[in-house]
Amino acid sequence: GTISVWSLMFGREPIHRYQHNQRIQALALGSDRATVATASGFEVKVESPNDRGFWQTTGTFEIQKLVNFLNLVPDVMGSPVTVAAAEDIVYLLKAEDPGKILHSVYGQPVTCLDVSAHEVAFGVKTFGWLLNEPNQILLYNLETSQCLKKMGNSIGDFTCVNLQNSPPNMLVTGNKDRRVRVFDLRKSESLCSLYAHQLGVSAVQMDDWKIVSGGEEGLVCVWDQRMGTKLWEMYARHPVRHVWFNSHSLITANIPDEKTPRGASITDDDLTAHRKHRGIIYAYEFSVDQLAVESVLPICRSSYDEVTGYNYNIGLAVPYDNV
Repeated sequence: GTISVWSLMFGREPIHRYQHNQRIQALALGSDRATVATASGFEVKVESPNDRGFWQTTGTFEIQKLVNFLNLVPDVMGSPVTVAAAEDIVYLLKAEDPGKILHSVYGQPVTCLDVSAHEVAFGVKTFGWLLNEPNQILLYNLETSQCLKKMGNSIGDFTCVNLQNSPPNMLVTGNKDRRVRVFDLRKSESLCSLYAHQLGVSAVQMDDWKIVSGGEEGLVCVWDQRMGTKLWEMYARHPVRHVWFNSHSLITANIPDEKTPRGASITDDDLTAHRKHRGIIYAYEFSVDQLAVESVLPICRSSYDEVTGYNYNIGLAVPYDNV
C-alpha cells in the first residue's frame, strides 16, 4: 500500500511517499501538473504539492465499490478532479462535491475509461444477447454530467479507449472482438474498423493519420488510418498494456499476466526469473535529423531498392526511405 513519487530530474530518492492500508488497485498521474491519485479498498486519495512545494493530501474520497479504473482530469484550475470507475458506477470526484455519481447502471460494469479536459469516455458491458443490447462506448460531459453520445455496436467487450490523446472530436477504441475502431464524436457509427489482433486489443492511440495498437498476443502494430493498412509491427512475448507516441517517439510496455513466475520469489533457489517471464519496455526513436544517423535503426532507413524491410524483429509492410 505504499506510494513513492519520483522526480525525473532527481531520481536517487523519492520526492514523496504516502501510505494506504490495503494494496493499490488503481493509480493515475496528472499529465499537466504534479498530481497523483490512488485507489485502495474503498478509498481514493489525491496528493499534490502546494505553492511552496510541500506535498499534501488534497482529497480523500470514500466510495461504495472497489475501483477498477482511475483518471485525473487534465487542465483543471484549482483542486484536482478525478474520475473513478468502480464496477458498474462512474464517480466524478471533486473536493467541493465528493462522491458524485456520473453514471450507474446495475449489472453493466465499466470495461475501460479515459478522460479529456471536458469529457469522459468509457466502455460498458451490457446484458448482450439477453436483451439484444450490444456493448457500447458512452461519452459524458464533465461539466453538465450529461450523456452526450452512445457509440459502438459490438458483441465483444471494449477493452481500451483513448480520448485524451486523440484529435478533436475523435476517439479510438480496442475490443475483445480483435478490432480497433475509430469514432467521430459527432456520429454514432465508427469511421473505420481494423482487424488488428488475434487475442483482442489491449492498448491503442491515434493521431491525424496513424493508429498504434497493442494486443494480448504481444504484437504492436502501426496502421495508416486513411488506407486501412498496416505499416509495421513489432512482437514481444507478453500482452501489450501501454502504448504512447508523439511525432518522433514511441513507447510500448509488454506486461506478463503472471506476476509471480517461478524464480521471481525471494524464497526460490534461483532468484533470477527467466527472461521469458519478464515484462519489457521498448522505446523507439523515429528521428528526422539526417545528421543523427546513429539514432535511427537501420530498418528505418530502408530504401526502395531493398526487396524486404525486416530487422530487429520489426517487419515493415513496405520499405520506406524514412519512417
